[in-house]
Amino acid sequence: MALALANEMPMIWLRRILPRSLLGRSIMILVTPLLLLQVVTTSVFYEAHWDTVTKRLARSVAGDIATIIALMPADPTGHDPAAAEQRERLFDVAKDSMQLDIDFVPDKRLPVLPSVVRATLVDRNLTSALEEFVKRPFLTDTRSLETAVEVHVQLANGVLQVVAPRRRLFSSTTYLVILWMVGSSLALFACAVLFMRAQVRPIRQLAGAAEAFGKGRDSAAFRIVGASEVRQAAAAFNQMRDRIRRQIAQRTEMLAGVSHDLRTPLTRMKLALAMLGDGAETSDLKADVEEMEKMLGGYLAFARGEGREPAVEVDLREQLQEVVNAAAREGARITLAAEDGLVLTLRPEAMRRCLTNLVSNAQRYAQSVAVTAVRVDDGVEITVDDDGPGIPADKREEVFRPFYRLDPSRNPETGGIGLGLTIARDVARSHGGDLQLLDSPQGGLRARLWLPV
Repeated sequence: MALALANEMPMIWLRRILPRSLLGRSIMILVTPLLLLQVVTTSVFYEAHWDTVTKRLARSVAGDIATIIALMPADPTGHDPAAAEQRERLFDVAKDSMQLDIDFVPDKRLPVLPSVVRATLVDRNLTSALEEFVKRPFLTDTRSLETAVEVHVQLANGVLQVVAPRRRLFSSTTYLVILWMVGSSLALFACAVLFMRAQVRPIRQLAGAAEAFGKGRDSAAFRIVGASEVRQAAAAFNQMRDRIRRQIAQRTEMLAGVSHDLRTPLTRMKLALAMLGDGAETSDLKADVEEMEKMLGGYLAFARGEGREPAVEVDLREQLQEVVNAAAREGARITLAAEDGLVLTLRPEAMRRCLTNLVSNAQRYAQSVAVTAVRVDDGVEITVDDDGPGIPADKREEVFRPFYRLDPSRNPETGGIGLGLTIARDVARSHGGDLQLLDSPQGGLRARLWLPV
């Protein structure tokens, strides 16, 4: 168990840092190798090219200093006028030809310890070159001057001070190479982002069309573009949507025909029973015919669903108020508490049927009903609470089955035909929402309807 958890921890950490969107992951897949390539290239460049160039530049400066020292006239005291004049001519030549500003300080001694810590690549290479060519005590200072480097060499009769321009020790092309690498990386990154956004856009359109279709909204067929796999998925979605629409239309048309065919003999039966008059023999038959009509109407309402009703923007608070007012006119003790501005894209008649079924179900078995509607993070939540006998927890899913009725403890004489909650959940899910039955704070049953925004 502990080993499995230890193996799972890196994957959990990786999932947390990975982007969640396809665009983000695609860009990461493209950018990560590019960054690794840049890091490797930069490392190789610094380890090989720049280090080699810097070494060669440092050896050139050290060689020039060694040459100047070798050409300096021998002067044990350092105060001979002729030797001083010869040194000045040599220093002038070094300044003109080697770009070295040289001065000689007689009788000066270098400190035993260096005053500047040598840490950079230029420091290391210059120190190594001076040790190889000059072979005398020296100190280097690459930080005091912004555009130059100082080298102090201990001679027998004084200190030779050399100021070399920094460009002789440092290659300016290094920055240019880095700028080119960074600039090209940014340009490639921008191109990759634009390209991947164009590739992901059809997937987002497909997801939006699927979400709209799942919520029962009429989404027009979008243009099939993008990669071949995206085109294939979009074409398959369009075909699936068309098949579902055809099946719904065929079911509705078939049930309309069945309704007509069944209602005709029922009408004849009702007419024949009316001509027989009232009596004990006909009362049961009339009750059976009425029950058959009621069952047929409920079944057709369930099977027809929302039909071809278009989805429009609906003020849910106004629709709830209409349903509550209708229930109040029937004698129900019902209250409504709904927020303002609950405007959703719905099929109004289907949603009215759903809400009416929920309120009627609560009204049938309870003394008082409370309806609330509030906005939540990702949608709207509607609750219908009653103080009736409720439904056992193990039966709350079964009551959504078509034509399922509870035992006689919930008044079977007024219990309907077992399609009210089924139709309500079917409408809720066709809008992308859901319907659940819970315990009510009033002691009865709570119907919780959630609809996405």
